[in-house]
Amino acid sequence: MNSLGRHILVEFHGCSSEILNDVPHIEASMLKAAKESGATIISSTFHHFSPFGVSGVVVIQESHLAIHTWPEYRYAAVDLFTCGYSVNPWVSYEILKTEFQAHHGSAVELNRGQLELLEKSDIDVGDLRDTATQKLISPRYSRNVWFTDRNENMALSIRHKGDRIFYEKSPYQTVEIFDTFEYGKMLTVDKMVMCSEKDEKAYHEMIIHVPMLVQPDIRNVLVIGGGDGGSVREILKHDQVESVTMVEIDEAVVRASREFLPTLSAALDDPKLELIIGDGIDFVRQAPADAYDFIVVDSSDPVGPSEGLFSQAFYQDVYRCLRPGGMMTAQSESPRFNQRAFIELNHCLKEIFGVASVHCYLAFIPTYPTGMWSFSFCAKGARHPVKDLDGDRAAQFAAAHKLQYYNAGIHQAAFCLPTAIDQMLNG
Repeated sequence: MNSLGRHILVEFHGCSSEILNDVPHIEASMLKAAKESGATIISSTFHHFSPFGVSGVVVIQESHLAIHTWPEYRYAAVDLFTCGYSVNPWVSYEILKTEFQAHHGSAVELNRGQLELLEKSDIDVGDLRDTATQKLISPRYSRNVWFTDRNENMALSIRHKGDRIFYEKSPYQTVEIFDTFEYGKMLTVDKMVMCSEKDEKAYHEMIIHVPMLVQPDIRNVLVIGGGDGGSVREILKHDQVESVTMVEIDEAVVRASREFLPTLSAALDDPKLELIIGDGIDFVRQAPADAYDFIVVDSSDPVGPSEGLFSQAFYQDVYRCLRPGGMMTAQSESPRFNQRAFIELNHCLKEIFGVASVHCYLAFIPTYPTGMWSFSFCAKGARHPVKDLDGDRAAQFAAAHKLQYYNAGIHQAAFCLPTAIDQMLNG
């Protein structure tokens, strides 16, 4: 041994772009590389890098393994540094080349701290050593892995326990469930947060009870999307409902929620529900006119299979399917995170339902980017979401069902938009 450490600087080319943008996969690969090389793992920290890529480090007792990836170039830069010769960093190199499906790799090894250039000091630790410091203490391994929901200008990161508990790349999208430290199990689609156990009630209670407590005679309901089951759960708290039809395009979302999100999905087995795995856009196009009292558009963001749910043609069909006096609510994006979609959808709905029959309202959901999220209340008629609310009935309903977010005061306040948001829509 002629140096204190070995430092290998690695470049991997022609890797799988999908793998290089996958935080859990990258972390698992780096941990495997450290373990198989003979290292003692201390901690790991991995994070999405905006707009693409992963940055991370595995701290080992013998130093570290670090990485940064560029999926758009199918390239990864890796830093393997080990102290002494008990760990073989070239084992790590070969494992990572395979794990990343690299077409080829290159590396250079440097000797760090060459002994012939160093002079060892004679340090007498003396009193610095006591009984405690002489004991051999095994290091405690910790993980620090983050999920990031982002666009090109901002991001929200949530720490999770490292391993996905569900992963499937369906014909439509990538469906994942993570177990987070702060918000429980969290469902994501194409790297976007859909819901979490801890704060989902803010979303589902507001998208459902705001319209349903304005119109107490809703009998027949159509839900487009909503495969996690949260909207159906809230709808069926209203005893007068006779039937619910839910059309979800991706069976993987329903299956994942049934298995891992039972607090949301329990109502998916209710006899009042007809669950259809299919395209909601085609469904409303073929549905008869005046068929539903209430339609809920519980969609993901306007990309992939949900893109068509933000179109004028779709909402014209929704309007046709509503009975006179019927209502629709839709999640209408964040005024700050998806400002363009928020404004365009509001204007589209006003063209179809009429300016006086479309009302934007807000809820605050910590796991959604910016925390501020919007919904659109639309009426096929003159019903008003605040003036027509029976406050006493709403308060009694919220208390009877132990709602966690909705109450009569929140209902009314949700329609009081901040000045800047109001100006976006009406300025």
